[in-house]
Amino acid sequence: MAQFFSVHPQNPQARLLKQAAQLLHNGGLVAVPTDSGYAVLAQLDNKTAADALRRLRGIDDRHHLTVLCRDLAEIAVMARVDNRQYRLLKAATPGPWTFILEATREVPRRLSHPSRKTIGIRVPDYPITLELLEIMGTPVISTTLIPAGETEPLSDAEAIRERYEHELAAVIDGGACAVLPTTVIDLTGDEPELIRRGRGDPALLGIAG
Repeated sequence: MAQFFSVHPQNPQARLLKQAAQLLHNGGLVAVPTDSGYAVLAQLDNKTAADALRRLRGIDDRHHLTVLCRDLAEIAVMARVDNRQYRLLKAATPGPWTFILEATREVPRRLSHPSRKTIGIRVPDYPITLELLEIMGTPVISTTLIPAGETEPLSDAEAIRERYEHELAAVIDGGACAVLPTTVIDLTGDEPELIRRGRGDPALLGIAG
């Protein structure tokens, strides 16, 4: 059964997040509130955990998983970023955005798109998620917790635990969080391309919505 950690949304208890981080290090999946609904996290370089993440969401290897990073410096390790892309990332980070970028060799090949070699990447603007990433000391892979066949992300920790108690190692409850997924923008072309409109307003970045 999934462990359940109730933490303060603005000042999360480090001892509880350390327990959640250990479960991630051990290959478990952890549901975490973010600035755009709940996400499920897994260790970056653990193939078994990545496969379990895809099964839970009902997605295949053509669906971009997202690499969650602490800051722009970590993004630069995970993705190839030119000056134009960097300026946009700096304006949008942290926040409810996922950017499609060309993956570097630091990203396991199985996590990038099989034909395009791209990866989704973002820095969340949420104290619980950022503190957990700090404790992990490394980026993690994630996907918005949208049940297979549905369109809206889950936002209630108790309901998530009940629904996925055998698939998840833990659920972190930080109270109510946003229910809109991230806005997804592809930066691999000559101009930014809006892929999915979510919580982030593309107009704030000068992108037509």
